[in-house]
Amino acid sequence: MSTILLVGGAGYVGSVLTEELLARGYAVRILDRLYYGENGLQKVRDRVDLIKGDMRTAGIEVLDGVDAVVNVGGLSNDPTAEYNPQANHEMNTVATRKLAQLCKQAGVRRYVFASTCSIYDRGVGTDHKDVLQDEAADVNPRAAYSSSKRQAELHLLSMADENFCPVILRKGTIFGFSPRMRYDLVVNTFVKTAMSGGALSLHYGGEMWRPLVDVRDAARAYIACIDADEDLVRGEIFNVCFQNLRISELALRVQAALRPLGINVQIRPDYGYKGVRSYRVSAKKIERALGVHPVVTIEESVAEMVRKIKAYGYTDFDNPRYYNIQWMRLLEEAHEVIRVTGSVFEAQEAAAPVLV
Repeated sequence: MSTILLVGGAGYVGSVLTEELLARGYAVRILDRLYYGENGLQKVRDRVDLIKGDMRTAGIEVLDGVDAVVNVGGLSNDPTAEYNPQANHEMNTVATRKLAQLCKQAGVRRYVFASTCSIYDRGVGTDHKDVLQDEAADVNPRAAYSSSKRQAELHLLSMADENFCPVILRKGTIFGFSPRMRYDLVVNTFVKTAMSGGALSLHYGGEMWRPLVDVRDAARAYIACIDADEDLVRGEIFNVCFQNLRISELALRVQAALRPLGINVQIRPDYGYKGVRSYRVSAKKIERALGVHPVVTIEESVAEMVRKIKAYGYTDFDNPRYYNIQWMRLLEEAHEVIRVTGSVFEAQEAAAPVLV
């Protein structure tokens, strides 16, 4: 039985990937800071080896007995990266490189890294650049998040040799249900908004493009990169995408998928907001090389989301836990309070009053 170290295994993608790995007979060791708790692992907690730790300070001992590493950890979207650029760089770039160095020292050959298709962002209003981009396209990301991922890519590619096999997956915008649910991803946001009685708002009229992939298809792509012969994946970058859609078309598809479920929602375009990303990608390379072809449609994923959101009771849609940037801000605020008060309920020894 092969053992996989899954960095960030309690997160949105990680908790789904954990289930998929276990279903295929892998042993799973998870390294996670547990910013969002263990909810994502509630059904598999007794079947995984969970190490609560920071990817930035992990030692070589986390690799004992490990056959491959999948790194889906770190900060995972633009708002959180912009909120703390230093932590974003430390987690997404520096820790990625350090873990790869530890792998080489420990003799762990396979390292699969979660990158992002937002590296290809061309922005809106640049129609002459609106092309389908593959892994050979020139990229020059400007945002903190995509820049940190690109820097990590370059480090890993430079380390590839006959004893070390890094593989990079640039994933499109992910959607779908996860035990560690997020409502700050566009399809999931649309479903949450509809279920809570709101209207789907389309920034910039929804004219921007997104490559999209369901979270379970993304998980299966990671597993394909673990299973593949080294010669097929060593030092390779693969885009992972089911299809490219304009956000306006995506909203119409979500609206149509919800209607048979008894959920009717209006769509309202908003042309006043222009700070948007737009990019389209080709995923032919991973299909040709590894036979990976995502299959979960928007409509299928929306129906499953509605069913599981109800089943898991994730209908407290305003809970900040479902929104990465809101949760990070709340944790920061709580940390500042606890620095002053100490533990919330434990009694403290009497001391002289302190001015704060």
